[in-house]
Amino acid sequence: MSTANRPYPVVRDLIESFASWLKHRRELNELLQLDRADFDRIASDLRIAPDDLEELVRHGRHAADELPKMLEQLGISAEGLGRAQPLLLRDMERVCALCRHKAQCDRDLVDGSAAENYHGYCANASTLESLDRADLAPS
Repeated sequence: MSTANRPYPVVRDLIESFASWLKHRRELNELLQLDRADFDRIASDLRIAPDDLEELVRHGRHAADELPKMLEQLGISAEGLGRAQPLLLRDMERVCALCRHKAQCDRDLVDGSAAENYHGYCANASTLESLDRADLAPS
């Protein structure tokens, strides 16, 4: 196999990361082009505070990627929760996306200790504790 034909996963990942960053910058620019009334109307349609919407857009589409992993480690089906309580799941995604403890959460998710430690930092902790896990266990 020639050098030109060999895959370079690190380079490919860098290019994909840059492309994602560039797309995110374009989305932010589009957001900034809206006048405040239009932006507030969009936030209202989404039933979210305008400041939260602005922050969510700034964080990007992967800002709540930890939530399904946390649910899995707690034995809760994200799909089941979405069917049973879609608005609750959406609010939990919003809270997760705006979280300031991503590094701690990511470490705990990777090492499998999130179920034991999330109470100390997760803004969704009280909601997670209130869920009836028996009804939302993965099938």
